[in-house]
Order: sequence, then structure tokens, then C-alpha cells
Amino acid sequence: MNFDYPAAVHFRCIKCGICCGDTREKNRHILLLETEAEQIAKATGRKISKFAAKTEGKAPYSHEMKKRENGKCVFLENDRCTIYFLRPLICRFYPFEMNFMINRRYVFLYTDECPGIGKGRVRSEGYFKKMFQLACNKLWQVSGSNGKS
Repeated sequence: MNFDYPAAVHFRCIKCGICCGDTREKNRHILLLETEAEQIAKATGRKISKFAAKTEGKAPYSHEMKKRENGKCVFLENDRCTIYFLRPLICRFYPFEMNFMINRRYVFLYTDECPGIGKGRVRSEGYFKKMFQLACNKLWQVSGSNGKS
């Protein structure tokens, strides 16, 4: 596994819902892989077009989650995700994100906008290994499904 991660960062989700929509400072783009959009559609009985819009130029992502008039994700109700166990990779990672660096390494970054940063326990190398593996598995599903069609 070829990645760097922030050492000694504390994080605990405080279930505030800030990550699930726009703020005064930031317009959120909740991106979905094709497989994620399909899984959500199947589980909710909704057509993808009802909860996500097709997007281009953001590979490997194919869709962007729609938002309500208040700028929050269509699946957020009372600051709780109604598709929590199916939430997209980008949501699972927050407040962290994984970027590819020029030196052929991935690096995990995090945002201080999340009020859960600095709370809870230190996120260990094992935590980031699990996230890295999850990303690799999901991205493999995308490339594997593209090879079949």
C-alpha cells in the first residue's frame, strides 16, 4: 500500500450533517461512482435521475448527488443519512480525502471545517489502510464493470 496519512489526527463524527450539503463557505459536490448510483437506485426503488445528475470530466465518478432547496443532500433528513449503509465513497471518507501525488503515492488529507476533527481517538494507520482498501475495491468494481460492457 503506497500512501501517506496524517499522523496523530483525532476524529469522531459528531453527526452534525455539515458534510452533507452546502455551507456559506463551500458548495459541496457529492460525487458517485456508477456502481454506487446503481446500488442506491436498487435499494431505494428510485431511478438514478431522481437523486443524481450525470456528470462528465470527473472520472471515476459518473454522477453528482442532487440537493434540496436548502443545499443539503436529498438523502439527509434531520441531520441523518437515510442511506447510511449505502453512502458513497466520498461520504465514507469525509472529512478525509485521498489524492494521487506525482511521486506515485496517494496521500490522505483532511479538512478543518469538520467539527469532529480534534475530537475522539487518533486515527491510526489501520484506519487509513481500511479506507485505502475500500477505495481500491470500489475503483476496481468500476474498472471491472467497464471492461464487461
